[in-house]
Amino acid sequence: MFKRFASTSTGRLQPTIRQVLVLKPTNENIYVNGWVKSVRLQKRVAFAMIQDGTSAQSLQAVFTNPSLASGLTNGASVRLTGRLSESPGAGQEKELQVESLDILGTCDPAKYPIQKQTMSVDYLRDHAHLRPRTDATGSMLRLRDQTMRSLHDYFNRNDFCYAHTPIITSSDAEGAGSTFRIAPITTEPPPHPHEFFSQPAYLTVSSQLHLEALANAVSRVWTLSPCFRAERSQTNRHLAEFWMLEAEWAFTRDVHDLCQVVEDSLKDVLRSDSPDRQALWKNGDASKRAMLDAALNETWTRMSYSDAVRELQRHDTTAPGEFKFKPEWGKGLQSEHERWLSEKLVGGPVFVVDYPAEIKPFYMRLNEDGRTAACFDLLVPHVGELVGGSLREERLDMLEQSFEKHRLDRAAYGWYLDLRKYGGAPHGGFGMGFERLISWIGGIENVRECIPMPRWAGRMLL
Repeated sequence: MFKRFASTSTGRLQPTIRQVLVLKPTNENIYVNGWVKSVRLQKRVAFAMIQDGTSAQSLQAVFTNPSLASGLTNGASVRLTGRLSESPGAGQEKELQVESLDILGTCDPAKYPIQKQTMSVDYLRDHAHLRPRTDATGSMLRLRDQTMRSLHDYFNRNDFCYAHTPIITSSDAEGAGSTFRIAPITTEPPPHPHEFFSQPAYLTVSSQLHLEALANAVSRVWTLSPCFRAERSQTNRHLAEFWMLEAEWAFTRDVHDLCQVVEDSLKDVLRSDSPDRQALWKNGDASKRAMLDAALNETWTRMSYSDAVRELQRHDTTAPGEFKFKPEWGKGLQSEHERWLSEKLVGGPVFVVDYPAEIKPFYMRLNEDGRTAACFDLLVPHVGELVGGSLREERLDMLEQSFEKHRLDRAAYGWYLDLRKYGGAPHGGFGMGFERLISWIGGIENVRECIPMPRWAGRMLL
């Protein structure tokens, strides 16, 4: 039986539509699998656009025998056999001259939720399981894949080791308390709640602290992993479950070195243009796209937090009432401040460095002035904060003082102090919201359209 199976199996995947579209036409038949995007029936010929999700471009199938296409409907899955040829019509270079058709999965067009007409984002969110069949969501998914590959290539070239970090943790790296708690286990009868891990456990909000441990062993590490924050924010920049790229590396002492790595890695992403990015921007704001394209060839601006606040205050004086929140030194920058700095003042990405230590987490290295931390935020037009990072406090005595100031449990963070006790090296790193990156480079207004199946407060489908 095994021999019979082995002898009849091709051992190869059939070509995808993306692969078919770059083939040279021949007289040999090929097989194409996909879903029907549209059907056009005429007396002597019929046309169908077929897509399998591997390309922003569909393959036009031509039926010289229209009766073959009589059972086709939008959304049906099919297998076509035919010859690939040059297309005489406009809109595509190649087409498939269909000789046989198998309908693999039928689809009732009267009930199919994904129709040809424009559908609102709210409607598509209600049909998240079918939303990937739309052109925009398909392009977004492929853009995520392409972006991840570009970043992977950058870090690989620079000797960073990709690491898998825990999803379940015992602490909140940010100290903000916005964590999802893993409920204790109950047994019956009667209920006796107990902690599965013998202590409270949470879904991770950041991989940073774990990456710091790894960076003090293998020098340069990075990850792209899911993170969870129990925030009730309903803005277009926040999700309860999202993906974050984080990197940490040892033997760095200058916050501007961190900024340079961020700039270089993101410019690699911007260089990797694709048909999917073009498709997403097709009906987008031309001025926004021009600002994005300009970022590739410019050195990104860097300014101190103090200078940023002065510029914001100057504008607030000349245009009173434009800001809802008054800019003040010692307070965090609001979204409206971040966007004004990047969109209006700079007209492109801007690194804001050296924020007040009082408003930053415990792990950031204190500057010599005793007031500011060696940290940065990267602000980009039409998104706001995209990346945040810092040098980490490697001085044991300073870190212990920070623990006391933030009232942290030394017992819970004993391992973190050990990293400084036993050959700890100066180090730093950053975190970047992956959905915000896709929003920026893809011209997508809301991060809920930058992830396949979004979750936010009060809402979770699938």
